[in-house]
Amino acid sequence: MPDALLEVDRISKRYGEVVALREMTFEVRAGEMFGFVGSNGAGKTTTMRIALGVLTADSGQVRWKGAPLTFETRRRIGYMPEERGLYPKMKVAEQLVYLAELHGLSAAAARRAAGEWIERLGLGARRQEEVQKLSLGNQQRVQLAAALVHEPEVLVLDEPFSGLDPVAVEVMSQVLREKCDDGVPVVFSSHQLDLVERLCDRVGIVRKGQMVACGTVDELHEGGPARVRVRVEGAGPRWVEALEGVQVVDKLNGSVVLELSEGVDDQAVLRAAQDAGPVREFAPHRPSLSELFRNVVTEETAA
Repeated sequence: MPDALLEVDRISKRYGEVVALREMTFEVRAGEMFGFVGSNGAGKTTTMRIALGVLTADSGQVRWKGAPLTFETRRRIGYMPEERGLYPKMKVAEQLVYLAELHGLSAAAARRAAGEWIERLGLGARRQEEVQKLSLGNQQRVQLAAALVHEPEVLVLDEPFSGLDPVAVEVMSQVLREKCDDGVPVVFSSHQLDLVERLCDRVGIVRKGQMVACGTVDELHEGGPARVRVRVEGAGPRWVEALEGVQVVDKLNGSVVLELSEGVDDQAVLRAAQDAGPVREFAPHRPSLSELFRNVVTEETAA
């Protein structure tokens, strides 16, 4: 297993009686895209702000290449906040050059890097416009350029796809994958779970300030109950009611998704479906990341 570059090790944070983080722990490896998902208020943004030094943890540590993060190592992080972190009255090119120089680039290198990212992200026609006059989607592109302009060694992005049209989503996805291919670790949070599932090498699910599940999507499926997708022509889901240890957990385009308790024979379920009518579909069902996430939220509500 490759060594971790960015390590979040048991960080905790309280605001009075409110526990924002409780021993939050995960790691991100070189060239890995890590998806950070959870409900609003679960602790994702607080974790990112602690990693950036914007907030201080009550306990625990964030490390880069095995050593605690310092001001100098944090300068090598590309950060994209969920809220717009741009100067609204500055022009696009001027702003990116300024931010690149703040990260230590020379004036010439800053101009060159700003120009490259402006073109790469499709902002060439907007380079002399004030940020406040851009659409929200183009502001988001500028925000990404600001995170990339100093050639960071790690990217930490909070809801980077928010407000983007499908074309911009594809552009940003391609850029992030290219950075990973160059060995840069990428951490991003998102409520767009289909994108997380498509892009990420590993996913961490956060609940009430704790990491409750972490791994590849395949690993997150392991140990869960068996599910099958069944479509019986002309029959509703009532035929399932007579089956012990079987319950309907979803309905999809005329099919039902059944969850089988341990020990239930799927062939017995198939025979019952055939007795109910012509079976047009009977197949194992692999839950999406959205379903896995919903299960975690359901567990939280039931707790």
